[in-house]
Amino acid sequence: MQINRTGSAQWSGGIKDGKGQISTQSGALKSYPYGFASRFEGLPGTNPEELIGAAHAGCFTMALSLILGEAGFTATSMETTAKVTLESVEGGFAISAILLTLRGTVPNCDEKTFIELAGKAKAGCPVSKALAAVPITLDAQLA
Repeated sequence: MQINRTGSAQWSGGIKDGKGQISTQSGALKSYPYGFASRFEGLPGTNPEELIGAAHAGCFTMALSLILGEAGFTATSMETTAKVTLESVEGGFAISAILLTLRGTVPNCDEKTFIELAGKAKAGCPVSKALAAVPITLDAQLA
């Protein structure tokens, strides 16, 4: 089985004075603004790092739900935050770290088991795998 999902971005202008819009296939984001100021200066709008964080947190938490179920547990609640660190490195910027912070309530599950199962989810979720290293293909054309 193969599932394809798309996200898109539109940009006009230079890096600091330009602006862009991000959209998702589902319509969850439709022409949502992003730009230099929202990425580097904390102004309103989104940025790629918070979108990666949301995707990672969502995928990880869903994967953990599956793993918990396979082990005979059902979470009452789980909340995950993915802190994505972007920093200046030689040659530009890079994502240098992602910290997943998970808080969960799982009846009849002890802390050791919960931490072990969460580690399996971290290693096995598709977004974790994608962020580790995947082939990237580029199809670029000038209009």
